[in-house]
Amino acid sequence: MKNAYNTSAYGSFAYVYDIFMDNVNYREWADYIIETLAQDGIRDGLVLELGCGTGTVTEMLADAGYDMIGIDNSEEMLAEAMEKRAESGHDILYLLQDMQDFELYGTVRAVISVCDSMNYLTDEEDLEYLFALVNNYLDPGGLFIFDMNTVHKYRDVIGDTTIAEDREDGSFIWENSYDRENALNVYELALFLPREDGLYEKCEEEHVQKAYSIEAIKAMIVKAGMELVAVCDAYTHNPGDENCERLTFVAREHGKSAQNGYHGRIPEKPETHRAD
Repeated sequence: MKNAYNTSAYGSFAYVYDIFMDNVNYREWADYIIETLAQDGIRDGLVLELGCGTGTVTEMLADAGYDMIGIDNSEEMLAEAMEKRAESGHDILYLLQDMQDFELYGTVRAVISVCDSMNYLTDEEDLEYLFALVNNYLDPGGLFIFDMNTVHKYRDVIGDTTIAEDREDGSFIWENSYDRENALNVYELALFLPREDGLYEKCEEEHVQKAYSIEAIKAMIVKAGMELVAVCDAYTHNPGDENCERLTFVAREHGKSAQNGYHGRIPEKPETHRAD
């Protein structure tokens, strides 16, 4: 099986992503993030979004006065994001980078990641490394806000189900299969997109996400040098647990010299785990 987080992720789907994701309340997500940042005294300055996709939330935070940087590894998704930037006039910096190995010129006040981007890191060492990288690029006391799908969602809600939608702008069939032993959820996505000649073109994509327990994520946050601030039911102030479908984690940079597994230093990057 291919590693899910690669440059081909969200290829053809990028062009219709916003259409098929119109059921997601991005406004509610952005408001939660803005409120959480403000409560910590972060009302402006540089904020990085990892896995920014088509830039919907990036734009909303730019509207709120933040200087936004968006990182994604899909050229197609960033092309859509840059079209939005051209329309809004916001001075957003978009970078085509793999979030597992992103680079910035300096630190930022906060890092955010929405829409289960973290679940695409299917190897625990890779996710652990990313958390350490985030901590490295955070200002002292900076916040890391991200969401993740839970084991419950993959195993009990969407695992081994098929979702299909027929829209004027295209149709899709989304087949899920959940590997309980490895906690991996495989999305087999078939898109049917209209062409200028009136026919439809079929495009196929595969996405793989991994489910992590709350305790595993907590341990990685601490090891990376951050302190856990909150675990909530997605974008609410209700406490989150394993029965939720999506969780929002809030972590804070806890001192680059904190006594943690990395002692404030970025570890050697683990070997990429890929199988043919």
